[in-house]
Amino acid sequence: MESKKNSLVYSKKYVSLTRDKLIQIIQSQMSRERFQHVLGVEQVAVQLAEKFGVSTEAASIAALTHDYAKERSDKEMQELIFSEKLDLEWLDYGSNIWHGPLGAVLVERELGISNPDILNAIRHHTIGAEKMTLLEQVIYVADYIEPGRNFPGVERARVLAAENLQKAVRYETKRILQHLIEQNRKIYPKTIATYNKWVANS
Repeated sequence: MESKKNSLVYSKKYVSLTRDKLIQIIQSQMSRERFQHVLGVEQVAVQLAEKFGVSTEAASIAALTHDYAKERSDKEMQELIFSEKLDLEWLDYGSNIWHGPLGAVLVERELGISNPDILNAIRHHTIGAEKMTLLEQVIYVADYIEPGRNFPGVERARVLAAENLQKAVRYETKRILQHLIEQNRKIYPKTIATYNKWVANS
């Protein structure tokens, strides 16, 4: 799988950059640990894309860029929320919530990626959404199960992802909400909306 992933040649359908150039830019935006996570997400996303009939190129690009804003300063992100007149509620939740949607803004602005499916995959990779395309589901799940992840339940999530993408989305969504509740964490309303759609009504 590794050699196949590294042999991906971008068609310029989604981004004018080569994969190698995109990786250079991504690497400059984050710590070594975060970059290794991103590469792990790409590896899994490409595998899932192949299995479930999604563009491997789009999956690669979305995976590499999904945490583009993760390590930007809070000050820069807060200023972006105000300047772009975005959801002020994000200020109450911090980077864990805002790095997805703000990452989509920055990826479009700074990298010239405008494909709506890729931008939505970045936007929704943390909290999901009531409706997600296959690419969005791939990135949502790949972020959760990439090889560097090690927490109770991740092996079960990997098994489900290999069998049925939607089941993996449901499992992940339920586990995330359980974890937040157990930690007495404030829950972003759209996280509950994702749960209601994918788990409660399934």
